[in-house]
Amino acid sequence: MMPPPRDQDLLVRAARLYYQENRSQQEIANALEVSRSNVSRMLAAARDRGIVEVRINDPTGRELELERELTEAYGLRDCRVADTHGGEQLLPRVGDLGGRWVQENLRSGQRIGVSWGRTLQAVVQHVPDFGGLDIEVVPLVGGLSSVDSEITGEELVRDLAGRLGGRFQRLHAPALLTSDTGRDVLLAEPTIASALAAAREVSVALVGIGSFGTGSSAAIVDALNLSDTERARFDATKPAGDVCARFFDSSGAAITGPVNDRVLAISLADLARIPMVVGVAAGPEKSRGVLGVLRSKAVDVLICDSSLARALISGRESR
Repeated sequence: MMPPPRDQDLLVRAARLYYQENRSQQEIANALEVSRSNVSRMLAAARDRGIVEVRINDPTGRELELERELTEAYGLRDCRVADTHGGEQLLPRVGDLGGRWVQENLRSGQRIGVSWGRTLQAVVQHVPDFGGLDIEVVPLVGGLSSVDSEITGEELVRDLAGRLGGRFQRLHAPALLTSDTGRDVLLAEPTIASALAAAREVSVALVGIGSFGTGSSAAIVDALNLSDTERARFDATKPAGDVCARFFDSSGAAITGPVNDRVLAISLADLARIPMVVGVAAGPEKSRGVLGVLRSKAVDVLICDSSLARALISGRESR
């Protein structure tokens, strides 16, 4: 017979025997002089009443419930969320999960596209130097003179190819121009046109996600030499973020105009046609940009930290 709800002592005794002393349910039934089925119900009651708390420590440091919520909310094919806490360095944790994803999913024979950014740099740095993959790594965007050289696409392309043992292509052109005429001159060069054509044909793209007005996203706009009128028009479009230096609004729609016309990179439409796009970002301040690109459906896999993941869930619920 099941003990009355007030008999907490019996539930505690059953829980200690099962969880601390590793006794079988039959052994516990004998010790407490109850049936085995009652032991099973007692253990369930101990969990329900908070006498027993089950905690799962994932050695990879992942927030599985947040991963499930984001996957369902945004129709993602995969999601990795680093379990992070206040004051903790976010980039190494997100970079570690991203490096693990690369190890688990890249295959010989693939062409991989890479954008740029600090979070993507952290991912590349966490890819083991194991070599042996017959792959080609190509840049999705030209060099970015307005940001640190070590996080430009060219540097990350070379680093990732070296770690995987594959080949790489170069895109010998800046990403940001001060006029659309200058960009068009570069696009007419056969080597540049060929490199961008290769970028459009990748099977997997690894991209950093920026949020407008923060970090390198702000540096991109500053580097384009916009007039006061052009800047005012751009701000009026309410940009949310960028991928490959291509800006979009909160719904994920591409923003056209001078900013878009002065960038040398694949377009957001090109990105959406790539079979597998992996977006990486860290920190709740990136939520606006990440929400926009998730709504565009251009990203298939998201790798981020738990503080950003919670902001994304809240952003969806408050829409």
